Amino acid sequence: MTKDISELSPAAELLRDLIRCPSVTPLEGGALDVLQTRLEALGFIIKRRAFSAPNTPDVENLYARLGDQAPNLCFAGHTDVVPVGDENDWTSQPFEGAVVDGFMVGRGAVDMKGGIACFLAAVERLIDHKATIPGSISFLITGDEEGPAVNGTKAILEWLVENGETIDACVVGEPTNPNTIGDAIKIGRRGSISGTVHVAGVQGHAAYPHLADNPTRSIIALTRALMAEPYDDGTDDFQPTNLEVTSIDIGNPAFNVIPNKASARFNIRFNDTWTADSIKQELQRRLDEAANDPELRRDIDGTPRPSVDYSIIYTERPSHVFLTSDDKLIEALSFAVSKVVGASPELSTGGGTSDARFIKDVCPVVEFGLVGQTMHQVDERAALKDLDTLTDIYAQFIQRYFEQETV
Repeated sequence: MTKDISELSPAAELLRDLIRCPSVTPLEGGALDVLQTRLEALGFIIKRRAFSAPNTPDVENLYARLGDQAPNLCFAGHTDVVPVGDENDWTSQPFEGAVVDGFMVGRGAVDMKGGIACFLAAVERLIDHKATIPGSISFLITGDEEGPAVNGTKAILEWLVENGETIDACVVGEPTNPNTIGDAIKIGRRGSISGTVHVAGVQGHAAYPHLADNPTRSIIALTRALMAEPYDDGTDDFQPTNLEVTSIDIGNPAFNVIPNKASARFNIRFNDTWTADSIKQELQRRLDEAANDPELRRDIDGTPRPSVDYSIIYTERPSHVFLTSDDKLIEALSFAVSKVVGASPELSTGGGTSDARFIKDVCPVVEFGLVGQTMHQVDERAALKDLDTLTDIYAQFIQRYFEQETV
């Protein structure tokens, strides 16, 4: 049953407006225009910047600041969303912002237009109540978090630093909560590296394997080595490192032809036992050991063949592991969560990557937003009561953070 839109809270109303902007990466879709209008009405100074880089789409970004004093507390997020898939699979139009059975349904509802709407609604509430803000509040909103992540947060942060802008602390509104609002605050993330292993073989007839060199056997052995024994047992702050092979590709349509090449794609999520360089060295060690195993490659008469001819190509820059230890930022958000929901949040480092990996180079950063169970799914949705709860938490957080400035 659809709820009458006149009953929507400010956060839900803004979320509906944002959902109605079809901002599939890298399209702006009107979402930044919606935010600019609301922020300008509150007195924010707006800066819109588009950035370009070779082989990537242009992306428009927004930075807005209210106040010119330190500290500058920033909220960061993205208005871009992933594609909707087959619209016929949705129970309502993905860019309609329909309210069904107490949920706002639409692409981006939780990832992460809902977080943006709640933080802005919290700021509006504080301004309406004439709350004391001994510092500045800013918004950093990008449009390619779901894409290459080249011309968004990373680019505008570099531009802000070059132009003398200082951000003292940041909360990213990603949907960090697994089940209910208040479950978890992200205070760090494992690192991430993706790559492709290529193996060269010799094409031939399946009935005469001694005249060919089947790369299938080799790619299986190499991927087995990558996924073998644990990389570590985890640390006090992070879960164990894991590598997942996400695709093995041969591209051979024939049943009686030995292929001449094979490849495998993988992603590894590593903790603070490793650096990007040291984990790459470990991957190389495992691959070399497997490639030189004499039992892997023998001729029909049992004679060992030379080692596997392989190469590895890393397809993206690594995301480095990080852990935020800023007591003031973590305490303020933990206090706000506990005050609103009556329970202490877990301080978590699980999950994937986010734009926090760029922000951590500029200032302390934590992540907190809606429940993420439906992100990227058909009928992505946010509970209306969760939008109200998150708005309350953000308002308490802002007050608590700036109260610490006056102590």
